[in-house]
Amino acid sequence: MIVALWLLAIQGVIGAFDTLYYHEWRARLPAQGVRCASELKLHAARDFFYAVLFGTLPWLAWQGHWVWVLVGVLIAEIVLTLTDFVVEADVRKALGDVYAGERVTHAVMGILYGAMIASLIPVLIAWSRLPSGLVTTSLDLPEVLRWGLAIMAVGVFASGLRDLYAALELPHGNWPWR
Repeated sequence: MIVALWLLAIQGVIGAFDTLYYHEWRARLPAQGVRCASELKLHAARDFFYAVLFGTLPWLAWQGHWVWVLVGVLIAEIVLTLTDFVVEADVRKALGDVYAGERVTHAVMGILYGAMIASLIPVLIAWSRLPSGLVTTSLDLPEVLRWGLAIMAVGVFASGLRDLYAALELPHGNWPWR
């Protein structure tokens, strides 16, 4: 489990860079209005799924039938990401396309996500054999990892709210951009 959590943490750091540098600074997606609303809504949905992963995996075991809920979250994230690749290419035409470095960043995050899932599979199998419930875990994790993921959960949730707010074109949703 610790390998999966470290991979998830690395994913979170790279995802934060992708959001802050490419989505916010370079493309200024929240300021693009209706043109980028579909991409921002996908980002918001994906952010909410990541908030669940960051916020629960270091603390809870998804046992029994709950494993299937977690598997659903993992698969939903994949579907959202694949949909985002298509939507992003269309939305970004007006901005000159997706940045080359951003494409590389997305590829690296896809590889990390796959590696994280692969390292999580044995844990999911073991959890599926236990009585159903969301149970506090007694994993011996470094505190920096456990709390770092908790902070990432809050950050990615806030990012999702920001993207959804901007996508709905609510007042000042484009802040700080014009």
